Amino acid sequence: MNPPSQRPLPALTPENAFFWTSGADGVLSFAECASCAALIHPPQPVCRYCRGDEIGVRAVSGRAALIGFTVNHRFPAPGMPTPFTIAQVAIEEDPRVRLTTNLVDCDPDELSLGMRMEVVFERHEDVWLPLFRPAADQGDPAPPVRDAIEPDAMWRHVRPMVRAEKFEDKAALTGIGMSRIGRRLMADPLSLTVEACKRAVEDAGLTFDDIDGLATYPGGGAFGGFSEGGVTALEAALGIRPVWHQGGPETFGPGGSLIGAMLAVAGGLARHVLCFRTLWEATSMELMRRNPPARGSGRADGWLKPYGALSAAHTLAMNAQRHFARYGTTRETLGWIALNQRANAALNPTAVYRDPMTMDDYLNARPITTPFGLYDCDVPCDGAVAVIVSAADAARDLAKPPVHVEAVGTQILERPEWDQSTLTHEPQVLGQSAHLWTRTDLRPDDVDVAELYDGFTFNCLSWLEGLGFCGIGEAKDFLDGGKNIARDGVIPLNTHGGQLSHGRTHGMGLVHEAVTQLRGEAGERQVAGARVAVVSSGGLTPSGVMLLRADA
Repeated sequence: MNPPSQRPLPALTPENAFFWTSGADGVLSFAECASCAALIHPPQPVCRYCRGDEIGVRAVSGRAALIGFTVNHRFPAPGMPTPFTIAQVAIEEDPRVRLTTNLVDCDPDELSLGMRMEVVFERHEDVWLPLFRPAADQGDPAPPVRDAIEPDAMWRHVRPMVRAEKFEDKAALTGIGMSRIGRRLMADPLSLTVEACKRAVEDAGLTFDDIDGLATYPGGGAFGGFSEGGVTALEAALGIRPVWHQGGPETFGPGGSLIGAMLAVAGGLARHVLCFRTLWEATSMELMRRNPPARGSGRADGWLKPYGALSAAHTLAMNAQRHFARYGTTRETLGWIALNQRANAALNPTAVYRDPMTMDDYLNARPITTPFGLYDCDVPCDGAVAVIVSAADAARDLAKPPVHVEAVGTQILERPEWDQSTLTHEPQVLGQSAHLWTRTDLRPDDVDVAELYDGFTFNCLSWLEGLGFCGIGEAKDFLDGGKNIARDGVIPLNTHGGQLSHGRTHGMGLVHEAVTQLRGEAGERQVAGARVAVVSSGGLTPSGVMLLRADA
């Protein structure tokens, strides 16, 4: 097939060209380890299984099992009008290898997990994209594909603490600040950053002259509405002259700036680190709508974009679908999370969306990418949040009682590539959750409030199970009716409205709310007697989770 429409095409490199051009012979090929015969995908110079470095190329049958699919309604791609189906398939010769792809010659309503699939190539210029269709000879469904580490066994693989002394004991959160939050504020993003930073410094009873460290995520770079410009931009504006700074996208998710700052103050490199996170996605998207960028001829990075998998929503939708299939979860299960966040947002004057929402509203909202609808997705907004991390011995004399850091969870146990990672939960949640509980004597029953990352409803579900607030696969019963996650429930969840209703402050808003709750300053939405809070940050990318406690 050689259709005239132009979809995003992969950039060919010496390392991957064999894969993207193998369709010229009608044969699918993968990198293979000469030592253990494992297929390696994406191609690497070393085998992750035996660490052998003799890597060759192997042709395979082109047969696979369907392990996930989502019908994309919301995110169009060049040459790919919606709706279209994005899928993941596991290769028959080595099911550990999964391909993100598109399905052709089939009706999505007739698909089911475990169906046997076969490759069909579609040529675009010098690229042969491997697509898949249901095989003519279905036979029995393919055996279930399992994770390298099953979700309930992560704890067995956590590394023990290096020493009994914890760096967390040497750090505290001493100031918080939030800028205006809203849709299309049409404000300069750096001005929002400065606004939040000023409020955080004042909240701690400090001045900018006291700040000797800066930290942010993802830092400066080509991030568009996803960043204000990073440490460099803020330092140019404020002239703080930090002795330590950090900014980058490969830290422990959006909360990585905080964890890096904790290490800096624990090591004596800084006393007060100003951490910040700014997004101006709503304004950025409006500006792009008014002045669309010229469509260039550049090629797509990675292994997902050529198939129109442009959003984390596509990956998480397939993880959610597999959770549904394995554990009996339903859309209503996710709906209780959305309804909970909206009910909490109604009590928060800074929330973007505060109007009441019913289950019917949730279920009947326009589809985004199945099984996600509009209210499964967070709210793009403009705003900044700042948090000050101080050395514990410097925190005692500040304006507000310090919030102490009990433990962090940061270990990566799952593969970092989105489509090669955990099948039934959001990737980069389970390992970090297991790691957290090895660094504290506290247990899930000791937690009074949970501020869990909710870029999508399914993020929250994954963190709830991963952190042990219910068992793996038990979210359907735990969330039913929403009572367990209400402000007076077993574990009050995202008490400010979360990113689903308050706005996408990308994890730092969750920290702001946790500190507010532990100080007892949350007003109408205050959880009575809140002394311990858990805050998760991100997922998909290497993420992190923190356990915080109020001053004794």
